[in-house]
Amino acid sequence: MSTSLRVIYMGTPEFAVSGLRAILASHHQVVGVVSAPDKPAGRGKKLRPSAIKEEAVRAKLPLLQPAKLNTPETIDAIQALNPDVIVVVAFRMLPKAIWSIPRLGTFNLHASLLPQYRGAAPIHWSIINGEKETGLTTFLIDEKIDTGAILFQEKLAIQKEETTGELSLRMQALSGPLIIKTLSALADGTAQSNPQQNAGNLMPAPKLSRENTRINWSLSGQSIVNLIHGLNPFPTAWSILEAEAQEIYIKIKRAHFVAGNPIHTPGALSVEDDQLSITVIDGYVYVEELQLPNKKSMETAALLRGYQFPAHSRFK
Repeated sequence: MSTSLRVIYMGTPEFAVSGLRAILASHHQVVGVVSAPDKPAGRGKKLRPSAIKEEAVRAKLPLLQPAKLNTPETIDAIQALNPDVIVVVAFRMLPKAIWSIPRLGTFNLHASLLPQYRGAAPIHWSIINGEKETGLTTFLIDEKIDTGAILFQEKLAIQKEETTGELSLRMQALSGPLIIKTLSALADGTAQSNPQQNAGNLMPAPKLSRENTRINWSLSGQSIVNLIHGLNPFPTAWSILEAEAQEIYIKIKRAHFVAGNPIHTPGALSVEDDQLSITVIDGYVYVEELQLPNKKSMETAALLRGYQFPAHSRFK
C-alpha cells in the first residue's frame, strides 16, 4: 500500500462526488474540501449548496467556499491545511498561487481523452460531434486550461444514442478508481507525466450557450439527433415552432433519425400514429421526448394523446 497522502479536494457538481467518496474510502486523508458558494435556485431563489458541499458536510470535512480564489485569505487557508496534493474535478481554473502549494502538485480529472475536448463541456461535445470513444484523463495543472502533462487515461466507448446524462454516470463510476490510481502513483513516486501532443485536429469543448444549443433543421438528421442527446439532460436542445402567427419555444430531449428522401422542406412537421417527425435534408427526425413551455417533459406518444399541434406549423 502506498503512503497515505493529505488531500484537498476541489469540485462542485454531482459528477465530482464519486471521486471524493473514493478518496474517503481509501487510506488517503481528505484534509479539506473547496467548493463553490451556495447559489440561489428554484422559483423561491433559495440558496442551494453544491453536491460536493453536501457530501463534505455529511463527512464532516473542513470546507471552504471562497467567492474568489486568488486572495490572501484563501491562499493562507489552503496552505494551513498542508496538503500533499490537490485533486480537482469539475471546478474553476486555479491561480498558480494555489495549484503550486502541494509538494506533489495539483491534478485535475477531465472528462475526455486530452488533448481532445479541452474546455468546459467535454462530455456534451463528444456526443454532439458523434464520437465513438471518449474517456477520462488525470493531468497536472499548469498556467493554461487543460494543457498540463498527462498522468493517466481511461478509455470508454460511447454507446449508440447515449445521452450526456447516461455517459456522465458511466464516467463517474470510473472516476474514483482513476483518481485513486493517480494518488497512489504520486505517493510511491511511480507516476510518469507526459506532455500533451498538440498535433492534428483538436476538437474544443466550449461553454454551452443559447446560440450553440439551438437546433438547425438544415443539418443532417444524425447530427441533429447527436445534438439533442448531447444536450440531455442539460441544458437541452431547443427550437422555435412557428404556428398561426405565434412562436412556441420547445425543448427536445430524445429523438432518432430515419434516412429517406424528404418531400417537404427542412423543419416541416408531421404527426401520424402517435409519432412526431420533422423533415431534415436527408430524411426525418422522429421526436421521442419533448417539453412544451411551462410543462413537464413528456414522451411524444403521451403528449399527442392530449395535445394537438396547430395546423400548418413548422420548426425554424
